[in-house]
Amino acid sequence: MTYMTLLTGPERRRRWNDDIREQILAEAFSPGATVADVARRFEVSTSLIYKWRRASLMPSAPMGFAPAVLVEGVGRSDAEGSGFAIVVELPGGARVSLAANAPAALVAATLKGLR
Repeated sequence: MTYMTLLTGPERRRRWNDDIREQILAEAFSPGATVADVARRFEVSTSLIYKWRRASLMPSAPMGFAPAVLVEGVGRSDAEGSGFAIVVELPGGARVSLAANAPAALVAATLKGLR
C-alpha cells in the first residue's frame, strides 16, 4: 500500500495588494490588538507586518529633476576629456563616471543603484 502526504496551507510566496496591507496594519496596530494575533489570523509573518509598517512610516523623497547649469568660460573637466558621458559627483568627493559607449543596461543599473 502506498501512502501520500498532502501538505496544505497558504502558498509561501503570496502577493499582498495595498488594500489588504493597510487593513492588516490597521488591525495589528489598533489599541488592544497584538501583532502576533493579527499575523496568525491573516497567515502572515509578524516580521513582514513590521516591515510593512517601517515602509509605510518612511517618508518617500519626492522625485524631481536636478537643474543643469552651464557656465561659459570654464575649461573642460577631466571627465569630458576622457570620453565620459555621465559623471555624478557624490558627497565626500567620490565620483561615478560612465563612458559614452557604456551599454544601456549598465547605465540603467548604475543610475538605479544611485537612487
